Amino acid sequence: MARVVSIATDLMLASRVDAGLTAAGHHVVLAQSVAGAPLDEAELIVADLDVADPGELAATGVPVLGYYSHVDAATKARAEAAGLTQVVPRSRMSRELPTLVDALLA
Repeated sequence: MARVVSIATDLMLASRVDAGLTAAGHHVVLAQSVAGAPLDEAELIVADLDVADPGELAATGVPVLGYYSHVDAATKARAEAAGLTQVVPRSRMSRELPTLVDALLA
């Protein structure tokens, strides 16, 4: 399947992303920041917008699924303005991760 870079500092959330996408057949690489992420072969980035700057993510040229706290409207607005491929609340990302990723990779 696809090589997905997951950017998150929350270990519980990162492990959920890893487990969900690995079970769906994707190769997942975990990173704690954009600077530390191996983006050269990434087909998709799944990023916690609490720790990754939307503008920096958009500049990579790789499709991005960004997630944020549902109460943080400012982060959602910044991510959409930066042009991220898809921006969803953290709860939706947790519930629908394989489906969201498959749609972005299609």
